[in-house]
Amino acid sequence: MKEFLAVGQIINTHGIKGEVKVYPLTDDTRRFRKLDTVYIDGIERKVSWCKLQPDKIILKIEGIETPEDAYKFRDKYIEIKRDNAVKLEDDRYFVADIIGSKVIDENDNEIGNVFDVIVTGSNDVYWVKEDGKEDVLVPALKSVIIKMDMENKLITIKPVETWS
Repeated sequence: MKEFLAVGQIINTHGIKGEVKVYPLTDDTRRFRKLDTVYIDGIERKVSWCKLQPDKIILKIEGIETPEDAYKFRDKYIEIKRDNAVKLEDDRYFVADIIGSKVIDENDNEIGNVFDVIVTGSNDVYWVKEDGKEDVLVPALKSVIIKMDMENKLITIKPVETWS
């Protein structure tokens, strides 16, 4: 499992003192208020303050003091150590753990590996790719997914032709 988890992506600068505008990659944006340190490109940085907005977060990070400094961090990910991640409810998983998982159906037919997770609002969709095969979009529904084994990075689903 990955040691660091992305909780946001810097999308722009904000203000004149080096603040950054962050697109949250977490269900609970209030978690940003509790962050003392974050990692950008694997380098630990202290968080001075945080302001929550409806669809983004404004962070002041020590060492980023001007709009020009902040601009250099555009498109970079804000990461935290897994130890500092929020505790998930049963049957909930971090996207970082799902990506790369092998997907098979209950007949042991290999479908491919999860390339990405698409958040649709109603349910997530796992984008599964396999060289030489057509991509498969797997809805993350209990009626489709039989088992999620994140320790072994293995997802078992019902055969595609049985989905209704």
